[in-house]
Amino acid sequence: MRGMRYSSKEKERALKLWLIEGHDILWVAKKLKCTERSLWRWKALYDGTTKSLENKSCRPHTPHFNAHTKEERQQIIEIFSENPDITYAEALGILRQRYAYSRTYYGLYRFVVKNGLRPHEEIKERYIQQPYYTPEMLGQKWQLDVKFVPKECYIGEMSDDRFFQYTIIDEATRERFIYAYNEHSGYSTVDFIKRAIVYFGYVPETIQTDNGTEFTTPQNAKEGTVHIMDLLLAKLHVRHKLIRPRTPRHNGKVERSHRSDQEAFYNHLKFRTLDELQEKMEEWLNRYNDRPHSSLRDKNGKRVWQSPRQKRAELLEILKNSRDEYRVRFLKPAA
Repeated sequence: MRGMRYSSKEKERALKLWLIEGHDILWVAKKLKCTERSLWRWKALYDGTTKSLENKSCRPHTPHFNAHTKEERQQIIEIFSENPDITYAEALGILRQRYAYSRTYYGLYRFVVKNGLRPHEEIKERYIQQPYYTPEMLGQKWQLDVKFVPKECYIGEMSDDRFFQYTIIDEATRERFIYAYNEHSGYSTVDFIKRAIVYFGYVPETIQTDNGTEFTTPQNAKEGTVHIMDLLLAKLHVRHKLIRPRTPRHNGKVERSHRSDQEAFYNHLKFRTLDELQEKMEEWLNRYNDRPHSSLRDKNGKRVWQSPRQKRAELLEILKNSRDEYRVRFLKPAA
């Protein structure tokens, strides 16, 4: 078969089956999955020894028609010898400007490494994702984030208006609270957290956010400046946890819920005013918290198709029997 390479012993065995044992050439070719032409070619090479049938090198005897020319080789060597610290991009630019070098970046890099002008760059060790701990009881951690409401959904008169969806999700139950604002600031964040605590009926131990300026003080702020959100959380004795910069997967639950918002809500939404958006958002919130989630699991780790509100009711029952283990701060005593 095309592309297959046979060892010298396999070739010799095929020739013995054909020439010595007298089997038909078609039968031998079918048995070894080769062509008749291959058998005739092996026969011409065979002198009675196994060594005569050994595979020879497939390396071409002439250079490839698109290989670097002698002039190009000298030009590359000259540039890298004169400038040992030059980058590949800079060297490629100089070659193109001076000598009309027409090859790609990877072609230049491969030539340099292959000819020993510069060692191959080792791949840096990638960041290994650590297992993420998801709380088992409600109220232990909330994830907070903001989503820009798509402009296509707004059909009102003021074309410059922007709207924002603030989202909080309880990691244990996947129950969410969302609310719309026309402002993207720390004051909206504080107002939203207060509304979320009233909606859920309890105060969380931790609120996890990204490093946006609506959640934390920017690095270039004056020394001693405290964000308005941190002032509120300090009064409530809630820990504010910031995720690693530029790693939204650490806030994966709320980010995934935003994808559901886009697919099932915003792709079909049209609104004219902020009040209309908040009304429709409330309807969507109730639908979201009442629909089953595949991510929810039972004590044994098995997938259970529960809605966030069903999971909340289940955890409240567990909480009644184990108040010493889980301490949830309810606004009112739990029934």
